[in-house]
Amino acid sequence: ELKRVVVTGLGAITPVGNNVPEFWENLVNGLVEQDYYSFDASQFKTQFACEVKGFDATQYIDRKEARKMDLYTQYAVAVAKEAVADSGLISKMRLNRIGVIFGAGIGGIRTFEEETSNYALHKENGPKYNPFFIPKMISDFAAGQISILYGFHGPNYATCSACATSTNAIADAFNLIRLGKANAIVSGGSEAAIAACGVGGFNAMHALSTATDSREAL
Repeated sequence: ELKRVVVTGLGAITPVGNNVPEFWENLVNGLVEQDYYSFDASQFKTQFACEVKGFDATQYIDRKEARKMDLYTQYAVAVAKEAVADSGLISKMRLNRIGVIFGAGIGGIRTFEEETSNYALHKENGPKYNPFFIPKMISDFAAGQISILYGFHGPNYATCSACATSTNAIADAFNLIRLGKANAIVSGGSEAAIAACGVGGFNAMHALSTATDSREAL
C-alpha cells in the first residue's frame, strides 16, 4: 500500500525574499526585484536580472565552512535549515530514514568561472587550483552538505533536468516516500548562475530577454 505524502516544512531564498514569510508577502504584493547585474555587464546583450539580495551565508553556515561552498550550495543549506526547523520532525525520526534529494541545473558555475579565470591569469607560474574547486562545482555537493549537516543517512543524490530540476527532485522525493524507501526527504533545488559566463552562455543561445528599456520602465 502506497504511503500518504505531505509537505511538513518550507524554506526559501529568492529575489523577492530570503525566508518563506518575506517571500510570500512580497509575492502576494507583486513586488518586482529586477535590477542591473552585480558585475559589469556593459558588454552583454542582457544587463539585468532578478538576483538574491542581502544574503549573508554566515547567518546560516560557519564562515570557514562557507568558504568551501559555491553560492548555490550556500543557498541550499540556508533553505534546508529553514525547512527542517519548520518541519519539527528531526527529533521524531531515525536519521537513517531521512534523505536528501536536492538538485541544481548547473551547479557551481561561479566557482568554475573564478578558478579557470585565475588559472588563465597566472598559468605562467604553473597550475594552481583551490582544493575545493571540484567539490564546490559539482551539482550534488548541496545534497551532500545538507546530509552531513544533519547526519541524514537516507537516499541522497541530486537531480539535474534544466529548469525542471527542483520539480524533478520533489517528484523523486514524493515517490521514494510513498514507496516506503524513506520517512522524510529534504527536497528542492538551488542555483546561482548569474555570473559572466552564465549570462554570456545564455545570451549566446538567445535564452535571455534583452529588453533593457522595458526593465527601466518598471
